[in-house]
Amino acid sequence: MSPRSASVNEELRRRSRERLLQATVELVAERGYEATKLGDIADRAGTARGLVSYYFPGKRQLLQSAVHRLMHLTLEAGLEREPRSDDGRERLARAIDAILGLARDQPRLMRTHMAGILQADGFIQCPEQQRLAALLRDTVVRYGSTDADTDYPLLRALLMGAVVAVLLPGAPMPASRLRAELFQRYGLDWELGVPPDGGPPGGTFPR
Repeated sequence: MSPRSASVNEELRRRSRERLLQATVELVAERGYEATKLGDIADRAGTARGLVSYYFPGKRQLLQSAVHRLMHLTLEAGLEREPRSDDGRERLARAIDAILGLARDQPRLMRTHMAGILQADGFIQCPEQQRLAALLRDTVVRYGSTDADTDYPLLRALLMGAVVAVLLPGAPMPASRLRAELFQRYGLDWELGVPPDGGPPGGTFPR
């Protein structure tokens, strides 16, 4: 049997890594962070336990990469859904709706992710985070930004703040209210993106 080529080995490694990331998202969403063990993740992914340590230095880094991958895939699907649009304002609206939708649909996972970022390990740069950043940066460029290096981090910070506000234990903010504020800040019509039922909430600040 001839040895596998470098490209085949690279593809196998990529698939193994993605299975681990997907298994992490599923298990943390089902059981919570503390109840999810690295061995459970390897079993769910169908990979050897040693591969987890090979790809990731620890469980916290694995979770951040897994959630960044989920955010990237969710954002990409939202931006490219039919009917496709190259309009910058529509794409920004879709981006906001995609991230707020994750806070609504995956509260345990996103709460755990945000808590991890605010701990000592902080914000981890990984390939999944870089793909997410590239999509958000492209979104602000298409929206019309002439200084994406400043406007992208601001959009990221506003989205992170909105996610925290949606998930804040004991005092959550309605996602529709946060959507209205973000849309007002960027001058977006409520009907863009995927507007929730019921129309825009009252009480927004003047521009």
